[in-house]
Amino acid sequence: MRHALLAALSQGEASGYELAKRFDVAVADYWSATPQQLYRDLERLEQDGMVKAHVVEQTRRPNKRVFTMTERGREELRSFSRRPSKPPAIRDEFLVKLQAGDAADPAAIIAETRARIDRSREKLARYDEIRERMLKGRDEDDFLRESRRAGPYLTLMAGRMYEQMNITWAETVLATLIRREQG
Repeated sequence: MRHALLAALSQGEASGYELAKRFDVAVADYWSATPQQLYRDLERLEQDGMVKAHVVEQTRRPNKRVFTMTERGREELRSFSRRPSKPPAIRDEFLVKLQAGDAADPAAIIAETRARIDRSREKLARYDEIRERMLKGRDEDDFLRESRRAGPYLTLMAGRMYEQMNITWAETVLATLIRREQG
């Protein structure tokens, strides 16, 4: 979590609320966190000297704490980037239900497959909107050549490809289950 927070702060200073929004938009599909976890880990990062906070006074809203990554935080992020990543692992309840096969309720599995397709299409549409905002009318090659930061775009593309793959796979699952139901 701490490295995901440091990566989010590498985009610039932010309040806890703004960081939570960054997580919702940018990393929620590959790194989840509750607001409580986020604030708890921000406090730990501050205690460890990896971020510093200052209070921004507001007139119509409560004051807010804004966090900035320190040099120590940048070094931690660099050190983290040099370590090999753990291999990814799929942990998906739906796959357990699907594995159950004939012991499961086929109608429930079909309904959940349809819902999965719908969720993936919604996420893909959201990712496409974010992509268009990032590109600002440029094509991908121009953006990647001119942009100061390619990481957020590349992780967005990973999310897009994951949802596209999920849709294709779930449509195959749905067609198979329906054929089996029809005998």
